[in-house]
Amino acid sequence: MSAAGAGVTAAKGFEAAGVAAGLKSKGGPDVALVVNRGPLDAAAAVFTGNRAKANPVIWSQQVIADGRASAIVLNSGGANCFTGAFGFQTTHLTAELVGELLGASAGDVLVASTGLIGEGDEVFRGRVLDGVRAAVPALAATTEAGEHASLAIMTTDTVPKRAVLTSPDGWTIGGMAKGAGMLAPALATMLVVITTDAVLDTAQLDAHLRAATRQSFDRLDSDGCMSTNDHVTLMASGASGVVPDPAAFQEALDALARDLAQQLMRDAEGASHDITIEVTGAASEDDAVEVGRSVARNNLFKAAVFGNDPNWGRVLAAIGTTAAAFDPYAVDVTINGVRVCHRGGPDRPRTEVDLGPRAVRLEIGLNAGAAAATIWTNDLTHDYVHENSAYSS
Repeated sequence: MSAAGAGVTAAKGFEAAGVAAGLKSKGGPDVALVVNRGPLDAAAAVFTGNRAKANPVIWSQQVIADGRASAIVLNSGGANCFTGAFGFQTTHLTAELVGELLGASAGDVLVASTGLIGEGDEVFRGRVLDGVRAAVPALAATTEAGEHASLAIMTTDTVPKRAVLTSPDGWTIGGMAKGAGMLAPALATMLVVITTDAVLDTAQLDAHLRAATRQSFDRLDSDGCMSTNDHVTLMASGASGVVPDPAAFQEALDALARDLAQQLMRDAEGASHDITIEVTGAASEDDAVEVGRSVARNNLFKAAVFGNDPNWGRVLAAIGTTAAAFDPYAVDVTINGVRVCHRGGPDRPRTEVDLGPRAVRLEIGLNAGAAAATIWTNDLTHDYVHENSAYSS
């Protein structure tokens, strides 16, 4: 798999653009457009589970209801959330303009925004629409166009996130993602666009996307904060003419989604450690997820990792707050290959644990069953606090 290059333009039948419209205070591309030229226009999407949804999410949930989408337009530099009727009208006007310029229906244009909540005035609207007007003539199926689109959706991200996977059967999947904070799951909590030229219908896309999201983006829990804006979109052009084997396509989509999710984790705001939490021996997969997430959201544990302190007692304290079925005094805890806790008691000395490397692997053996799950998170640092204390200034 390639984590660089074309991204959303790797699959046949797709064009993209990323242009600067003056939405970002630091400059650079801030409006992206991805267009499906067909012959198919099948699409599926999953959205944030936050009850407080931004206007583009509300609009896009309506658009995707029929399983079709010819384009998605995305902007950074403004979330267009809690901006009232004016904000929803801005979203509607954006989709209408894209449809008009592409000769498509506004009802087949998805819209996504990211940035500061609670701001969206005439200046914002004008710049978004100007960005659309600039993006349409810049559309191309080139690697450069895909790269520009991935740059345009970045906010606090320090690097763009792209991935491509090509099957030996002749079809391709490509994707781009943004996200560095507010990464807590509920269907999806980041902006992700995935394209494929495989021949798939809407029902197949929806099933594949939900299966892939469940074990990738849903398992990324950076800071426990759920965004108002985010969704993952999967679009199929059918331009390869190849009907994929369902199992092979699912495996490829799973791999690409995990790749993008882990790129998001590695770029989490202020993080100095990337933490993989593997829970095994659970009575059910849901129990394993609940236990892993309880540790991922435990600030004491995350602060300990930042300080290179293998404080395994904080792990047991965190999982003890869950409703999962297990005996706290039968749990094993291993940190970076050193089993520091066995059957709820001390094992190897914690001084043997090396937390110097950026990658940290925490293994929790519940000894209560055969189910397992993996959650990805990061540590809690001074830089994270500083970045988010000054986000809107």
